[in-house]
Amino acid sequence: MPNSSSPQPKTKQINIIKLIILPLGIILLIIFCLAPLLWQFLTSIKVNQDISSLPNIYFPKRYTLDHYINLFTLRPLVHYIFNSTFVSITSTLLCLGIGTPAAYALARLTLRGEKIIIAGIIIITLFPFILIFLGLLELIKIIKLGNNYLSLIISYTAINLPLTLLVMRSFFQQLPPELEDAAKVDGYSTWQMLIEILLPLTVPALVTTGILTFIFAWNEFILALTFISQESMKTLPVAAAQLSGSLGKEIPYGSIAAMTVIGTFPLVVLVMFFQGKIVQGLTSGAVKG
Repeated sequence: MPNSSSPQPKTKQINIIKLIILPLGIILLIIFCLAPLLWQFLTSIKVNQDISSLPNIYFPKRYTLDHYINLFTLRPLVHYIFNSTFVSITSTLLCLGIGTPAAYALARLTLRGEKIIIAGIIIITLFPFILIFLGLLELIKIIKLGNNYLSLIISYTAINLPLTLLVMRSFFQQLPPELEDAAKVDGYSTWQMLIEILLPLTVPALVTTGILTFIFAWNEFILALTFISQESMKTLPVAAAQLSGSLGKEIPYGSIAAMTVIGTFPLVVLVMFFQGKIVQGLTSGAVKG
């Protein structure tokens, strides 16, 4: 009889963990991660009196959209959004357009010194890009690309290209070579085979790499601050940082929070829309066989 009743306490403990502790832990984790975003959003819709009040008013009773309206009327916010979008999309497309064929070559061709090439790519990926900042700055000065979108596009492409090579190479290696052999028998050229057969199978890797590249370019601050000084060409992170000096000694916390929300919203939508592809790209290959 004692043996028959002994599993019951363990079963109760497991049920408590599944029904109470685990959901509670997930809820607390979500609150911890989303609290800064919620605070920024609430700050962006507070009136100035509530923002500066002591003690802090966490959930205001008065709301306003003046901070968002002022960004569009008093600042060239549309230009900032266009600049960030153009630079981010262009650098992402260049990374994928250059990195994908190069990754396929590294995955399928037998190259002399291949291990050295791969090791060099990995080292560059792990290398903090801020350490090459002075070199990039001198290069931009020499070729006179200051206040030019190309200065950011070229820099972002060069920084993100090693990651693109590594991710796409690993996916191409997981594709069965029989697909390529069959395509060659059917008369496909190398480019036709890559574009029409292999790329559709590596969509998760393309989406994952593209989103990581886009997020880096969208959020990058140091290079955008240094290479671009013309007001109409600044990106969102730089414009948000420089809002603090736009109204004299007063710090416009509401406007800064509103611009932060505007800058974060496209990334949230992008990640949510491609969530399935990102998870697939990070956890598995395109073909299992």
